[in-house]
Amino acid sequence: MSTNALRSTMEKAPESGTTPRVLVVEDESDIAALIAYQLTREGFRVETASNGPDALKAVNREIPDLIVLDRMLPGLSGDDVLKSLKTEIATRTIPVLVLTAKREQEDRISGLELGADDYLTKPFSPRELVLRCQAILRRMSESSAATGGRVLKAGPLRMDLGAHQATLDDEELSLTPTEFRLLQALMERRGRTQSRRQLLEKAWDVESEISDRIQTRTVDMHVRRLRAKLGPQGDWVETVRGFGYRLRIPDEE
Repeated sequence: MSTNALRSTMEKAPESGTTPRVLVVEDESDIAALIAYQLTREGFRVETASNGPDALKAVNREIPDLIVLDRMLPGLSGDDVLKSLKTEIATRTIPVLVLTAKREQEDRISGLELGADDYLTKPFSPRELVLRCQAILRRMSESSAATGGRVLKAGPLRMDLGAHQATLDDEELSLTPTEFRLLQALMERRGRTQSRRQLLEKAWDVESEISDRIQTRTVDMHVRRLRAKLGPQGDWVETVRGFGYRLRIPDEE
């Protein structure tokens, strides 16, 4: 697609404040144009950046609702961009869909370990990318609408669902949106074992058209990261071998 055609398509995208804004960070211009075209056809507002520094500048200008991020970028890698986003309070809750040309499972898992909410390997289906973006944003919207001002408490753990804030012993936990939803699922049913499938349904919207492809390994990896952030209390997230996980607070026994 030519640059002029892409610009024309983007100018037709709705400008309403309720229209989700997606930042596409991709250094290959043809791929960036294709992604932007597909997303704008679905009604998204799209901005593109071709390198890491420009991506961070774009985020500083206006916080996007979602970032589609290539891992292999000039100037600053996608991994470094993701690390930077997750260390800042203002940007750490932005959902991120990572694109990677690396197809080995460990390479894909490492992107999730950095805080990505989902990943897609190249070459990819543009339609699948759109569906994944829609699923991520739907999860965010439904979570915000359903939680309202609810507060969950379990021992020294506290989750303010409306403010999207989790604390342990009054110290705020730096959680990604997926980790937050995972902890919420465990706290809402603390003491009860939940299968990986149940956790996928809660934190990853597994019933969507694309989420059935998410591997069980993804749940295990996110649990491992959540345990690390809970520190010594990470042992409260117990593995039930052959089935799933449960949150058990010793003082509540």
